[in-house]
Amino acid sequence: MAKAPTLFISDLHLSRERPALVEALRALIAGAARGATALYVIGDLFDAWLGDDQLREPLAADVAQALAELAASGTKIYLQRGNRDFLLGDRFARAAGATLLSDAIVHDVHGTRTLIMHGDVLCTDDLGYQRFRAYWQDPVHRRRLLALPYVVRRGISALFRATSRRATATKAEAIMDVNAGAVADALRAHGVSRLIHGHTHRPARHDLTVDGLVCERYVLADWYSAASYLRVDETGVTACNV
Repeated sequence: MAKAPTLFISDLHLSRERPALVEALRALIAGAARGATALYVIGDLFDAWLGDDQLREPLAADVAQALAELAASGTKIYLQRGNRDFLLGDRFARAAGATLLSDAIVHDVHGTRTLIMHGDVLCTDDLGYQRFRAYWQDPVHRRRLLALPYVVRRGISALFRATSRRATATKAEAIMDVNAGAVADALRAHGVSRLIHGHTHRPARHDLTVDGLVCERYVLADWYSAASYLRVDETGVTACNV
């Protein structure tokens, strides 16, 4: 009997301003994800995450409850942090019935060892962003930020987003995509032939060869224009709409 498929989603950017995206997530949970082996949410589930005390807000609580109900039905849920929700923590993971993963992890997905990551670390040509990322990956800086009152963190988050929009508007498109060398290094370091990531909002399947090994890289779509997921089973990998 064939094993149920595994699903991957990324870059939903859920927010109060986009209620249709929350409904799309509910449709996925009630549909394709119900009965799946696992659902991987690999970064930027939320447009902004200010710390796990954000669970006090209805949107965050509702999303956590919906995911927890899916987990209770038997679908394993895995979460990774993205660049927008890098403060996602254990409290939210517990509320969602999910396992919080490291930034890069290898899992056996239907017989293929697969490197799973949000993908922002691969954009090494974007030096400004990588400096920003390195700063907030420091546990000391993260603790200091989380120690601030929630309303202050909300203001800082708004400042981050405004700064990011201005910076993105002036950057060449190529700079914000993954670096081919960084991709090859990641596949080589983890000893795998398949990589699944998000972040760039450029959904595609890429074939490449690393040290004579034929590899594949799958990029997940964002949910701004249409909700979608990557379906993986023994027969292969398929991009699907919700």
